[in-house]
Amino acid sequence: MSPHLADTHLADTQRPAFRFAPSPNGPLHLGHALSALIGFERAQAVGGRFLVRIEDIDAGRTRDDHVDAILRDLAWLGMAWEEPVLRQSTRFHAYDAAARRLLDDDLLYPCFANRSQINAVIANCPNPRDPDGAPMFPAVLRRLSRADAADRVARGEPHALRLDMPRAVATVRETLNGAPLTFTEISNEGASQSQTARPERWGDVVIVRKETPASYHLAVVVDDAFQGITHVTRGQDLFAATDIHRLLQVLLGLPEPVYHHHRLIVGPDGQKLSKSAGAGGLADLQAAGLTPAGIRARIAL
Repeated sequence: MSPHLADTHLADTQRPAFRFAPSPNGPLHLGHALSALIGFERAQAVGGRFLVRIEDIDAGRTRDDHVDAILRDLAWLGMAWEEPVLRQSTRFHAYDAAARRLLDDDLLYPCFANRSQINAVIANCPNPRDPDGAPMFPAVLRRLSRADAADRVARGEPHALRLDMPRAVATVRETLNGAPLTFTEISNEGASQSQTARPERWGDVVIVRKETPASYHLAVVVDDAFQGITHVTRGQDLFAATDIHRLLQVLLGLPEPVYHHHRLIVGPDGQKLSKSAGAGGLADLQAAGLTPAGIRARIAL
């Protein structure tokens, strides 16, 4: 297995590398500020690199004015980062290469089922749920025959590519000589602990979406390797997703970073702040007179 899959990056591999990777589909809020500041300050503490990556593979929700606003907000908070800022929309070739490798290893299969078909099956035969609480992909809709799948692909039918999870788990088990799939989690105090990854609890996850050449899971592991990221700092809500990311890293021969999943900032309703729920933006707080020190106080950093 090639450790750098499709291409290489001129990264300083001798220094720890941290990153903040927002999606430009809305303004940054206090939860983003916490994640970015934790990564930036941990990088500074160990003399490491800090990078910003714009996760804009979803062209329909991406706005360039949000990209500009993200960078302004980070600069206002006192952060600096390496240039150039990587945009995932320039990396489709790398995701395609990674997906082709998984296809060549017979680890992906085309899925033609749409949301209504999946929901109809689930309604009649309740499925186990994944760690995000969504029903796992129904077993009765899994692989078609190779001939049927190839014919429908050749006819141009829209389809996603799903990971054959049982086959992928077996492949990783063989690669690791039967050892468990693990990842290293760093605590707030800096202590490291080995965690067991359990990707099978996610079922046959989508790796290449119908409308884009990658899912979040594929893009994030390919780009972390490309940029030489050694430390992934992100919210606790993505802790379980590390199961999938470690699985893909082993399948693609990519290096393993260490992880720190930090606490979440929640609103008055006890739910984590999110763009979709209308969380107030940092620019609005700045306009209301809040300073960077005030932001730090709000997030108890």
